[in-house]
Amino acid sequence: MKTFHTIAELRTALKSERLQDKRIAFVPTMGNLHEGHMDLVRRARQEGDVVVASIFVNPMQFSANEDLERYPRTLTEDQALLESNTCDYLFAPSALEMYPDGKRSQTQIEVTGLSDILCGATRPGHFVGVATVVTKLFNIVMPDCAIFGNKDFQQLKVIEDMARDLSSNVKVIGVNIARAESGLAMSSRNGYLSAEELSIAPTIYQTLLWAKQSILEGHVSYADICEQALQKLEAVGFERDYFEIRAQHDLLTPSEKEKQLVILVAAYLGKARLIDNITVELP
Repeated sequence: MKTFHTIAELRTALKSERLQDKRIAFVPTMGNLHEGHMDLVRRARQEGDVVVASIFVNPMQFSANEDLERYPRTLTEDQALLESNTCDYLFAPSALEMYPDGKRSQTQIEVTGLSDILCGATRPGHFVGVATVVTKLFNIVMPDCAIFGNKDFQQLKVIEDMARDLSSNVKVIGVNIARAESGLAMSSRNGYLSAEELSIAPTIYQTLLWAKQSILEGHVSYADICEQALQKLEAVGFERDYFEIRAQHDLLTPSEKEKQLVILVAAYLGKARLIDNITVELP
């Protein structure tokens, strides 16, 4: 695997691959990689002849009160993990390389509406930062497809809409959530959890399963299900952010006839803000 830190170096390397008509699959990450990321890399290998990953802790998607400075940077370990999973190229730019004029002077991409709900409501500007950096990465790498995890369900929808609206030629592919044996969704932020918190954290998935079963059993008061779910989480030590039942295709409040639902949750446990989701297909 070759690692590049500048846009020019990466473009030169990928130009020669394109001249050989090789299909490029791309996995954007913020590093501190785990087995869930490797699922994405393995899917990229299935989809493309050349696998490119990026590691960039994007300052534009962090607000002033969030954990940008303490977000774990583990480049050496990440390189070894990527290489052992047959990644071909790693792009690991600095903030200056990505935002030479500073993030405040950067042209910004906003997917209107979808960026302001759920996580966007409690993290203003977050999805503008996501859409902007992914657009830049797409323009730098120019992949045939890009692989993202379904754990960040809203982020995936934002990127899908952005790619469609900007007539991008990149095929956006979502991959199922990787989970520990306990059911806890794999996340870099799980590293913030203490041993006691790690024993509590799987309750978030158990609560999603309970809510899904309630819907499948015919309970139609989604507001009541959501409130009960939040109370279940608070009872074991979580601090609520949101627990919502939405339509899969647009993340809006579902109509009574909506059959494809997604249950989404965000909650704080100690220093960590954990998110998760589960889909529901009604008959």
